[in-house]
Amino acid sequence: MRNGKVVLWALIVAIGGFLFGFDTAVISGAEKSIQQYWHLSDFEHGLTISIAIVGTIAGALLGSIPSDRIGRKKTLLLVALFFLVASLGTAFSANWFLFLFFRFLGGLGVGVSSVTAPIYISEISPPEKRGRLVALFQFNIVLGILISYLSNYLIGNSTETSWRWMLGIQAVPSLLYLVFLRFVPESPRWLILKAGDFDRAKATLKVINPLGFEKVFSEIMKGHEQDAAKHVEEPIFQRKYRFPVTLAVLIAAFNQLSGINAIIYFAPRIFEMTGIGTSSSLLSTVGIGLVNFIFTLLAIRFIDNIGRRTLMYIGSFGLIASLALVSRAFFIQDFSDFTVIISLLLFIAFFAFSQGAVIWVFMSEIFPNQVRAKGQTLGSVTHWSMAAIITFIFPVVSQRLGGGVTFLFFCGMMVLQLLFVWKLMPETKGGSLEELELKIVSKNNPVSGSVPAA
Repeated sequence: MRNGKVVLWALIVAIGGFLFGFDTAVISGAEKSIQQYWHLSDFEHGLTISIAIVGTIAGALLGSIPSDRIGRKKTLLLVALFFLVASLGTAFSANWFLFLFFRFLGGLGVGVSSVTAPIYISEISPPEKRGRLVALFQFNIVLGILISYLSNYLIGNSTETSWRWMLGIQAVPSLLYLVFLRFVPESPRWLILKAGDFDRAKATLKVINPLGFEKVFSEIMKGHEQDAAKHVEEPIFQRKYRFPVTLAVLIAAFNQLSGINAIIYFAPRIFEMTGIGTSSSLLSTVGIGLVNFIFTLLAIRFIDNIGRRTLMYIGSFGLIASLALVSRAFFIQDFSDFTVIISLLLFIAFFAFSQGAVIWVFMSEIFPNQVRAKGQTLGSVTHWSMAAIITFIFPVVSQRLGGGVTFLFFCGMMVLQLLFVWKLMPETKGGSLEELELKIVSKNNPVSGSVPAA
């Protein structure tokens, strides 16, 4: 089956998600040792943890530029190089300032990959498989998180420099990514819209869809000709794109307002707040990674069958309930029977089944070809800006206000997310990217009347 090649291309590109997840979560096992090793103040410690997210914001903000100018494939090769240099650099840093620089560089890699990899996979995927293929990126993110937790647990904190091994081991998958990317083709939509290489684009489309590639080619060419006739670069902030811009910003903001990155980064610390020891807290984070992995697999199984919106409905209700249970446990100081651990595992399960699997798929679908990279950039920048803010303030807020208030806030945000899904979020499963453009963008009314809710 020729589509087997498409799956292979998607799997290779999705390794960027693995490096994304590993880089994001590996610091959770190393952060306390790093603080002690360089005798960091609370401010310096917060900067050390959040500097990668600052890099991620910069990478997400700039990601559409190389993606549009030099192509999706060359941009991903650059991402792989960033991850390789960053992992070796952090492992061998001679001082704190060098460490910050290489963590920032790794963050750049995460940010650019969060823009480019989902776009590439969405642009090579047949409509009926697009959800699960783009969701491979999220699957690899959670696999990277799981492996980083497991790696941290196995390496442990037996020596003063164990954290160097925790961070440096990422060089192995980074090198593999750099090698494997040589075997994927350029996105056919980029070849048509940006490079004008119609023959190579047509050849790739023929591999993707042997029977219907002529129709897909003509649909893409129609949009290209309309764009070329204007002789201008399409800006993202204009009336006709107001609805997809609203969708991208809101789904990205709610993703982080669930508290997911605070929990991923500070899971050992949260568990220690409930009274369990350091070793048990590290092992509990492996449980979080495993649940994340299993329920992401389930989401990939259902995302193209029951749709993105249904997953978001199910997840919103589950997130509200699980966060309420965590908040209640902290308010009444009831940590018996592993109440917080079980509730957080439920939270991770519902998040993985909904927001985790849907966000990168949904954002890669709702913008037209001409501005897809810019739209993905907008969503990614929103996502990572919120992540930076929440990660930076979480230790202070949770310490001063307590876990009860902190998790109650996250719970309230998920109530608002439920309203977003109910009132605004369209279903995007099944149609080609060009059909979704007609469905979402062609009508100017940004809310009611633009798109049916289901």
